[in-house]
Amino acid sequence: MSPSRTLLVFSLFFLLAGLASAQILELGGGAGADRLSNSTLSQIDDAKLNSGWLIAFSVVLNTQEHFGHEVGYRYNRTNLNYAGTVYGMATHQGFYNFVAYALSDTSKVRPYIAGGAQFSNFVPPGGSASYGQGFTKFGVNYGAGVKVRTSDRFLVRLDFHQFLSPKPDFGFTEAPQGWLRMNQISLSFAYTM
Repeated sequence: MSPSRTLLVFSLFFLLAGLASAQILELGGGAGADRLSNSTLSQIDDAKLNSGWLIAFSVVLNTQEHFGHEVGYRYNRTNLNYAGTVYGMATHQGFYNFVAYALSDTSKVRPYIAGGAQFSNFVPPGGSASYGQGFTKFGVNYGAGVKVRTSDRFLVRLDFHQFLSPKPDFGFTEAPQGWLRMNQISLSFAYTM
């Protein structure tokens, strides 16, 4: 099963589980910055990924007073700096996080920590993820944030996450070494049920 279909299956599972058990469900979206570190792909070929921006979507199922589960998708727009020339490219990310809240679900402000698994599909310049031209790498992510309830049905969310992933191999002379660190900060809005 492709990574995007796997994410869809997890999303539907959590959505249906939330509706069936009358738990609190959050549907959200937002945007932010994606700051990369350890992003050199090849020193011989002078290839490096540059920082960029992101769009994020998530579904959160809060199953207990202090715990929840989140699945989501992030589209990261970045650049490949190759031998002094900059090429636009995208990274698609799907993730699952276990969420632990510091305060109860009745609090207006809820700080939290989260962590889990993720995949990143790195699409090289000129490629298309819909035609299978990306390089998929699996990794982990962790982070923290705060949710602020603005009304009975809406909340605002500020997140910081670090996504760790093996680097994509675009066929340069030198194979990439180490893991790419994607430091992401985002502001999201969510509808709660």
